[in-house]
Amino acid sequence: MTFRGTYTALITPFIDDRIDTAAFKALIERQIDAGITGIVPVGTTGESPTLDTEEHIEVIRLAVEFAAGRCQVVAGTGANATKEAIELTQAAEELGATGTLQVCPYYNKPSQEGLYRHFRTVAENTSLPVMLYSVPGRSGIEIGVETTARLAADCPNIVAIKEAGGSVERVNQLFQALPPDFAILSGDDPLTLPFMACGAVGLVSVASNLIPEVLVKLVQTCLDGNFTEALAQQKQWYPLFRGLMSLDVNPVPIKTAVALQGHCLEELRLPLAPLADSAKTQLKSLLQDFKLIQ
Repeated sequence: MTFRGTYTALITPFIDDRIDTAAFKALIERQIDAGITGIVPVGTTGESPTLDTEEHIEVIRLAVEFAAGRCQVVAGTGANATKEAIELTQAAEELGATGTLQVCPYYNKPSQEGLYRHFRTVAENTSLPVMLYSVPGRSGIEIGVETTARLAADCPNIVAIKEAGGSVERVNQLFQALPPDFAILSGDDPLTLPFMACGAVGLVSVASNLIPEVLVKLVQTCLDGNFTEALAQQKQWYPLFRGLMSLDVNPVPIKTAVALQGHCLEELRLPLAPLADSAKTQLKSLLQDFKLIQ
């Protein structure tokens, strides 16, 4: 399996502090109808830090069941403890996930050697293809370019990286250091075009929870090499991409936006708080401008 195209970092809808199974199924159906390449359950956007282990595995099980082989299911099974990441990844593999997203360990801030050993150990304990996830804004450190290259060379099933550091220069560095078949994917909707112009081959998207067709089209236009048309698409939708990431911390704005469309409740889990009234007013206005709500 290769990682190439558009992937949705799914929200996890709740109802009365439980997983809203019906809303989750409907969300996945919308993604598949839009032609999404894959779904990524229980990542940051899926509020994974607030799910207990049983819930985490249940969300993956539901994603595999509802996708029913119609798209890739890249389960978010990373952790800041290597043992936990292995256990979650092996559970996802048993459930039928087609890949795993491995976030850079957070809070304990390991050295680059520690990162290398962590990801190598996880990869050695699964046959799933692994997408690394470098997100220094969340984890406090990044997966170094040299570390990524070592992992690509030493671990046959580490085949991709979701790059969410916000740097086009880093994408250039990764593109130079990694083998041609190693996939770099953007982890930021607003940076999809510049990242793909520098060699990225896809996107793990937050905004596609709301507008999957738009992101599928943008990514495919870039893959086709039509960057003039992609620039026009980027210009049209950039205000929405930016708004969904700037009004509050992800996933508060995107879950609120999907709820305003009527596809789920606005329910979040602490320590995430509901969108402030002023920010919600801005979000409503933004969605109305794009004719996504009445």
